[in-house]
Amino acid sequence: MRYLLLLVLVTACSHRAIQSVMTLGSTAKPHAISFLSLGDSYTIGESVPENDRWSVQLAGLLRDGNLDVADPDIIAKTGWTTGQLRTAIAQSGNKKTYNLVSLLIGVNNQYRGRSLARYRTDFRKLLQTAVAFADGKPGRVMVLSIPDWGQSPFAKKKDKEPAKIGSEIDAFNAIAQDECKKASVAFVNITPLTRSAVGDPSQFADDGLHYSSKQMKRWAEAALPVAKDLLAK
Repeated sequence: MRYLLLLVLVTACSHRAIQSVMTLGSTAKPHAISFLSLGDSYTIGESVPENDRWSVQLAGLLRDGNLDVADPDIIAKTGWTTGQLRTAIAQSGNKKTYNLVSLLIGVNNQYRGRSLARYRTDFRKLLQTAVAFADGKPGRVMVLSIPDWGQSPFAKKKDKEPAKIGSEIDAFNAIAQDECKKASVAFVNITPLTRSAVGDPSQFADDGLHYSSKQMKRWAEAALPVAKDLLAK
């Protein structure tokens, strides 16, 4: 009896741990094409409604184009670095494979002053994990570049150095693009879109740091032709 109770408690705790790091897409209707989105605050959609997350908007755009894509399962949380995302993926216990996988990660490495070398190592391993989630097919994985938060109202209010932040973001993105090229993974450069948002409050969420559904729609639109091409393979 004690063993059974312990088993139930362990199972319940494991289930809660999985739920705490993974957000499941809607299961109301089965879809032919599955989608997993990995990342940080930009993927979980900090300060925007769930339906306005960029990857959820992308799924909707794909469905508008007659591709039966499910809303994504999401493993992402505000504040995560590459290392924390790797840990969370392991803790999720997710053994599923997907028809499409996205990855957007690295802004917190830059924000916390983590090294480029560490980012490269972690990012390469995350790419390998993403490809594994895509059933071993790098042609079903896409990476989005890191947004430049140095152009945000928050950064200006806090007297951050936009030029320095932008330069550091570029360095991290160069590594991501290089690793994507080596792994034959598609790279979508959304950073210029985030820089063009400067001076337009409607492009930012209420916190002045994260982006609004309007800006995230632009990311989804940029990723749309890439996703279509990947799913056609």
